[in-house]
Amino acid sequence: MSYLSYAVPLGSLALALPMLKQRLELSRAKHRSLAGHSKMAKQLAKWLPGYAFDEARFFDCDGAPAEVAAQRRAAFEQLGAGFAERYSKTLALTAQAREGLADLQFTGAYRVPFQFSPLVRARLKVGAFVQSAEGVHLTDLDGNTFIDLTGSYGVNVFGVDFYKACMAEGAQIGQALGPVLGAYHPCVADVVTRLQAISGQDQVSFHMSGTEAVMQAVRLARYHTGRKHLVRFCGAYHGWWEDVQPGPGNPMPPRETYTLQDMSERSLQVLRTRRNVACVLVNPLQALHPNKNAPGDSTLVDGSRTAGYDRAAYTAWLKQLREVCTERGIVLIFDEVFLGFRLAPGGAQEYFGVKADMVTYGKTLAGGYPVGVVCGRRDLMQRFREKRPADVCFARGTFNAHPYVMGGMAAFLKRLDTPEIQALYEDQDAKWDARAKLFNNTMAEHGLPVRAANMQSIWTLMYTQPGRYHWMFQYLLRWQGLALSWVGTGRFIFGLHFTDTDFDEVLKRFVAAGQQMQAQGWWWQGEQTHKSIRRSVVREMWQHLRA
Repeated sequence: MSYLSYAVPLGSLALALPMLKQRLELSRAKHRSLAGHSKMAKQLAKWLPGYAFDEARFFDCDGAPAEVAAQRRAAFEQLGAGFAERYSKTLALTAQAREGLADLQFTGAYRVPFQFSPLVRARLKVGAFVQSAEGVHLTDLDGNTFIDLTGSYGVNVFGVDFYKACMAEGAQIGQALGPVLGAYHPCVADVVTRLQAISGQDQVSFHMSGTEAVMQAVRLARYHTGRKHLVRFCGAYHGWWEDVQPGPGNPMPPRETYTLQDMSERSLQVLRTRRNVACVLVNPLQALHPNKNAPGDSTLVDGSRTAGYDRAAYTAWLKQLREVCTERGIVLIFDEVFLGFRLAPGGAQEYFGVKADMVTYGKTLAGGYPVGVVCGRRDLMQRFREKRPADVCFARGTFNAHPYVMGGMAAFLKRLDTPEIQALYEDQDAKWDARAKLFNNTMAEHGLPVRAANMQSIWTLMYTQPGRYHWMFQYLLRWQGLALSWVGTGRFIFGLHFTDTDFDEVLKRFVAAGQQMQAQGWWWQGEQTHKSIRRSVVREMWQHLRA
């Protein structure tokens, strides 16, 4: 054989080796869970069979003895009747609205694991309407009051009364202009100055939601770097648009997105060696549950939810990330839509002591009005090139900088500087860690298999024993007068205005609900383990696939 016949394949192999090495590094930097493998997760979601337990199987799918199943059935029926009577007006309007409101249909279907969902929706209905809010309380259409642990999806940092005042002042500020758009209200100039000071960034742009703000930040990063790919970390949420939600929930396949393992040296190595990464997105909320999707009770299949926050470790990770992004010319974006102004007056940048290249805000910033904001370096925020006038980075929106929204933001930022609000930030870590410790000690003292992990005022509930009925806890908590979002015990969002007295009342209601869970047999243990439950679920799926 000629020399050429050896040289060509060897040369091809030599050329391919660097690419193969990069591909291997990328694969190793992904988290081993499905949350880290978007394509695989989407395929599994298509394959997963839908099935529901009948009434007999509903109450003993964990192998509980007949007397426990009967106990559960009686308690379930009694609670359903109690809901129907206590919340009758609220449930009636919810049923009426559900017929035409797709959001209600979706959230109603995903409150609990899908095997239980049809019967729960039919027999244990939850209302979606409230008529008033004051202090830490919500009041439904029937006059029932609840302590609010929903936090309005993160908007409510300082309490509803604070936001009512901001919204009223914002409406008053914007009233003279009304719906005039395009021209700015004079308050915008002061808002920009305050945001520059808070964010430590040079320029600001306004948008209509947090999702839009993240979209614009990523678009600007791509525009200025000339690179296509973004990096997000496993489990992190950055809104519902295509590139940042590459797994189930998005009908499009993953494209210019790398989903890497959070807090991993292997991920840093990918950033050091890839030349196509425009930006890295960081949602600091992931520090509470790194590499896991947002927790919800619909995924409480066996009760093996885990969470835990280590401020020092996450701070060290962000500093490493900052160093590598600087070294490689990658835009570091802090997505503070959820946590902005909760951890500290200057947000996550101040709290962790790490400065990003761009920051996105939303939720709480407009004082109760919908908003999205991008703050960034001057060179990154520019949307055009003087020397290439046709090469622009477009981003507009009809309601950007709406006078009422800008007025609400001005009111919010003015109040943020007051001594009363600044005082709420003092010793936050210590205050909320002490409350979490009190919660966990109280649960242990009462023999309840429930523990909390927290990142300051954001909490997640965990369970110390395996089980298939932990999801039932959310309904008994509601019965005890605690308002929860549709994700149930996956996330509680306290306001910083919660007093010790308020918290003590929450704790008392948790104990009452936990004792009901025990008395009604939902926490019957038997011989089950996490592994045995998962195997049982796999068998159920296989049987329904075969059928």
